[in-house]
Amino acid sequence: MKLLLDTHTFLWFVLNQPELSTTARDLIINPNNDILLSPASYWEIAIKISIGKYQFPGPYELWMNDQLLTNIIEILPITIAHTATVIKLPFHHKDPFDRLLIAQSIAENISIISTDGIFDSYAVDRIW
Repeated sequence: MKLLLDTHTFLWFVLNQPELSTTARDLIINPNNDILLSPASYWEIAIKISIGKYQFPGPYELWMNDQLLTNIIEILPITIAHTATVIKLPFHHKDPFDRLLIAQSIAENISIISTDGIFDSYAVDRIW
């Protein structure tokens, strides 16, 4: 199964945070699943580092690359089809990063692992 991680899901998983649900953790570590991360997520993380909201135990670029490699997380590239889907989305969710994740989930017909209940207002399969 292909699964797209919301930004907080990725961070809670790689930082081993207790906020991550058991279901989410089990799905992410299951070797039969393909775990995907959007460039929107690492862009959001970079912005939050630049404004002082996040700090990592090492340099951002090295740390991110290490986490993706260590945890076998693939990048889901942003395509024109994804951004075309954004155009059609109602404005239940105002966050542009989350709107893109929702669009990717819809366009790729894949589930998204997120605690964000607003995602349920869209035609996505949200798992938590």
